Amino acid sequence: MESKHRVSEFPPVRELVPHAGPMVLLDEVLAHDELATTCAVAIVAQELFREPDGSVPVWIGIEYMAQCIAVHAGLVQRATGNREPQRGFLVGARALRFHVDRFPADQRLLATVRRRWAGGTTLVSFDCELRDADGGSLLAEGRLNCFVPRAGTG
Repeated sequence: MESKHRVSEFPPVRELVPHAGPMVLLDEVLAHDELATTCAVAIVAQELFREPDGSVPVWIGIEYMAQCIAVHAGLVQRATGNREPQRGFLVGARALRFHVDRFPADQRLLATVRRRWAGGTTLVSFDCELRDADGGSLLAEGRLNCFVPRAGTG
């Protein structure tokens, strides 16, 4: 008999990001390799940032993309045997475009990040996008630049 529940090959998002409680905004990891990661976001499951109609403002999408970068970093670290989530800081965004005003309450998003470059050991840049999980339409996109402190300094 086939199971009706999908079992992810990836650890829970909560184990991969340095956030807790309702600040963990992503639902699950869907795909990952050394250069890219895709995570799911269910707007209906969001506890924070919701408007009275249940929607979420599109600018919160920056945090969805940033947390997807954190998931990517966490999975890369796990491949080296380190299970501790790595702290990083968003330091800038470029070419940020929002194609909608908000995410409706019943929408499911796909957040995808692709590593663009890494400068030494502390700076990294990702091309990011948010798409509608059902229709695939592009909802938000941009490049996020992050600072990652060296071990023992952050």
